[in-house]
Amino acid sequence: MTTQLAKDYITIDEGAQDQLFRRARTANSFTDEPVTEAHVRAIYDLVKWAPTSFNQQPLRVVLVRSPQARARLVEHMWDNNKAKTAGAPLVAVLAADTEFHHELPAQFPVFPEAKDAFFADPEVRRDSAVLNAALQVAYFLMGVRAAGLAAGPMSGFDAVGVAKEFFPDGIHRPLVVMNIGLPGENAWWDRLPRLAYDEVFASV
Repeated sequence: MTTQLAKDYITIDEGAQDQLFRRARTANSFTDEPVTEAHVRAIYDLVKWAPTSFNQQPLRVVLVRSPQARARLVEHMWDNNKAKTAGAPLVAVLAADTEFHHELPAQFPVFPEAKDAFFADPEVRRDSAVLNAALQVAYFLMGVRAAGLAAGPMSGFDAVGVAKEFFPDGIHRPLVVMNIGLPGENAWWDRLPRLAYDEVFASV
């Protein structure tokens, strides 16, 4: 439901607010309508502008399109996620590149020394990659919704197995498997409650 605060302070129109936030939710089933390469390119062309620390952009994505690759992925999903992953029009495996720092001199040219000054330590680099890739996962999710599609993001999978299967180089850490498509029959669970403002925010 649109609140008066949203009407007074949110500048995108009410339909966009609903599409991106209020009416959108995790999809658990999909139609057979395909998700094309053009769809994904359009989504990325929008969400790539969202911010990351030092413009590091550590997100890497594998689009699981072939039946053979889909079967390999399904084997690593938790049981309650297997069927919907097998049936989704498109599945994306979103991962953090823990060696993102090699691209920093080009991506952050105002201070190319950041590559070594801040990210020479593998543990620091890994933590930063995971945090910023997680931000990019959220941006990608919103881009899927902006394209009129539904997303079913899941962390319920064997991350070690998925990494070995789809990122054998050992430098990528899978974060989310996301089913993408038009919502199918009984796609939505009931809307779950959200925390109130005063439960989240404090002023000091």
